Amino acid sequence: MNYFLTYTVYVLILSVLMGISTWKLFKKLGYSPLFAFIPFYNYFIILKETKHPKWWAILSYLPIVGPIMMSVFHLYLMKKFGKTLFKDQLLTVLLPFIYMATVNYGKDVELEDENELFLTDEEKNAKKKDSFLGSVTFAVVFATIIHVFVTQPFGIPTGSMERTLLVGDFLFVNKWSYGYRLPMRPLAIPFLQGTIFDSGEKGNPKDDPKSYVDGIKLPYERILQFNKPQKHDVVVFNYPQDSVHTAIDRKDPYVKRCVAVAGDTFEMRAGRLFVNGKPETILGDQEIQHAYTVNTGAQLDIPGLYNIYGFLPVREMQNDKGGFTYMFQGLTDKTAKEIKALPNVIDMEENIFPKDSATVSYKLNADKTAYTKSIDTTQSIFPINKPWNQDWYGPLKIPKKGDVVTINQETLPEYQWIISEYEHNSLENKNGKIFINGKETNQYTIKQDYYMMIGDNRDASLDARFFGFVPEENIVGKPMFTWMSIEGAFKDSGSSYQADGWRIRWDRMFKATNTGEANKTSYWWIAAMILILFFGWEYFMKLFGKKKTEDDI
Repeated sequence: MNYFLTYTVYVLILSVLMGISTWKLFKKLGYSPLFAFIPFYNYFIILKETKHPKWWAILSYLPIVGPIMMSVFHLYLMKKFGKTLFKDQLLTVLLPFIYMATVNYGKDVELEDENELFLTDEEKNAKKKDSFLGSVTFAVVFATIIHVFVTQPFGIPTGSMERTLLVGDFLFVNKWSYGYRLPMRPLAIPFLQGTIFDSGEKGNPKDDPKSYVDGIKLPYERILQFNKPQKHDVVVFNYPQDSVHTAIDRKDPYVKRCVAVAGDTFEMRAGRLFVNGKPETILGDQEIQHAYTVNTGAQLDIPGLYNIYGFLPVREMQNDKGGFTYMFQGLTDKTAKEIKALPNVIDMEENIFPKDSATVSYKLNADKTAYTKSIDTTQSIFPINKPWNQDWYGPLKIPKKGDVVTINQETLPEYQWIISEYEHNSLENKNGKIFINGKETNQYTIKQDYYMMIGDNRDASLDARFFGFVPEENIVGKPMFTWMSIEGAFKDSGSSYQADGWRIRWDRMFKATNTGEANKTSYWWIAAMILILFFGWEYFMKLFGKKKTEDDI
């Protein structure tokens, strides 16, 4: 069932529930009971009768926003019939159609007279309080609409994109860059991605409460898709192999550079990236880094180097000769040359994995009687049957929609996630034979485009070399600009040293992300205009209203 048909079914179910639980109340309001069953129009009538903006009715069935607005409208309706106590409001929010049905079929329910001339001071104060809460609620709804349907804030917690995007950069992501992906879990808590809070084993999200209702779901659909990710684009996407969240749009968000698109061939040679046999093009704002091992006769002044170079993750170890060994996570060619020239540096070597040595990680699994060891696919090179590593990888062709690929025991590790997880088929490998949707086969037709997403900080990036192809359905959008940048905002677990306190990087704020230019234009003036409009709107409206009143007099 496609997205819009499924969405229509949900709307009709909710409308029937609304009608069954309120039709008598609509009759008492002076309307035909059938109007209680009509989507959108039923809420239009409630807003009209309770003297609220009638256009709010269009928000009643929107994904994520709709459940909030429905609760507000239900409260308005219950208040119209005198149900204003806290227990009434709580039941209306938690058990809307059940509680409204008890009111609807009750014998003593009558409309309340709201003539302000007869209101007590206590009732007037309660009305002011309701007005304030309504303003707060609508502010939350407005922010939710922007968050869900327009742009989403995104923080950079790791150094995988250094120095293009810095740890502590906070971005706004344009959700319309590659067409808008419609929400797949319509019933969810606003502003939360996957889980509500860490409630169980620390760092293990599998036992944490989800921020969405997984049972109410809509299929993948993208509208107004005029562009697709291109080579060199910095892209935000949902981590494909997130095993905690089944909803695609609720998987952890990642940001990497798209280095190869569907149909391209990707390869790493001695830590250098090649696409279709050609070395990658380095953009003006892109600084490629590599890992280095540095041996010194005396301790380096790492805090001093931090002040010069900014983010500089490194592990420090004292060796048995009285000197020190430093494992630098990622240095640019320029930085590496300058560190090598320091007086107490003995030698310096770039860390490159040997060719034909596979990067394979293992994890221990608790059994009833003992521990067993298995391959940790999230930390192992993709696909796991190839003798590849981060520095010597491929060549690997990126699948394209319509490609017919050969499926056998050798190619299955490359395509099994595509077949079973990303394109939702049943896949079995029995007695050397492969079955897709119950039928034995040696071919498969790719149903969507895939991409290769790699971090600019190549030796400190958990990217497509580990988790494989990124499906088109996982694409969120493009980062637009950095709205805040704070050095020291996130702790780097891979470094012996951390940034010394917090520091705002003013020079990075409100600069575009995806231009590829070394010197980006600042958009401070747009930020200033938004702030003036946001904080000055109410003042100007009051001033205008005051002037109009004086003119009328």
